[in-house]
Amino acid sequence: QVQLVESGGGLVQAGGSLRLSCAASGHSSSYAMGWFRQAPGKEREFVTTISRSGAITSYAESVKGRFTISRDNVENTVYLQMNSLKPEDTAVYYCAAARTYSTSRADFDSWGQGTQVTVSS
Repeated sequence: QVQLVESGGGLVQAGGSLRLSCAASGHSSSYAMGWFRQAPGKEREFVTTISRSGAITSYAESVKGRFTISRDNVENTVYLQMNSLKPEDTAVYYCAAARTYSTSRADFDSWGQGTQVTVSS
């Protein structure tokens, strides 16, 4: 397994932007990486995922066109650029690693501790 540490969360006004980072120990290029989020009282949900090379990405419909996932396999870091943020984006955001490219939470077996994103209206 790989160890993951997220950073970059915070409080932002609606319409604003944030960039989350996920630093991975070891060779994160061996893993597909994803971001999930969990709002209070809700299930953890898929946000986006990126293949090992970075060539393939997928997004939840709710964030498509606003969020962008990217990765730097030299720095072992994955990023989530979030633009045009909405109050409904408020959640704890988790970085996760999977051995195969997937959008299913069940396929991700390494998780970070999460970072809080709060969007005020």
